[in-house]
Amino acid sequence: MNTVIFRTIAPYLSALMILFSIFVLLRGHNEPGGGFIGGLIAVSAFAIYGIACGVAAVRRAITFHPLSIAAAGLVLSALSVMPSIFLAQPAMTSQWLQIHVFGTPVDLSTPMFFDIGVYLVVVGAITSIALALEEREQK
Repeated sequence: MNTVIFRTIAPYLSALMILFSIFVLLRGHNEPGGGFIGGLIAVSAFAIYGIACGVAAVRRAITFHPLSIAAAGLVLSALSVMPSIFLAQPAMTSQWLQIHVFGTPVDLSTPMFFDIGVYLVVVGAITSIALALEEREQK
């Protein structure tokens, strides 16, 4: 299935899927989606890219080791619980902060950081598994 058409379209399709996964991640707290589904879409993009271009190309594209990405996501998810604990509220109580970026108000919340952490855990862990399986099959 490693045709010229597939190898040509895979990088563009993967980039589009990564953008869509970020869209699903960021809209996920208020609508269907979130970190888990967004992470699965991103892993699918890496898998498609890996099938078309090889495991080495995927490892170069993601820069960091996948398990390091998963560890960073786990730390971020754990840290998103801390503000509510420090404010003597039940764990995982939503906290909101509004900042202004170039005059535009941007709302930041602990659920958003939790979702980003889940996204990174899913991307890191499942990408690590997928790359290991693809390397094994290529040998």
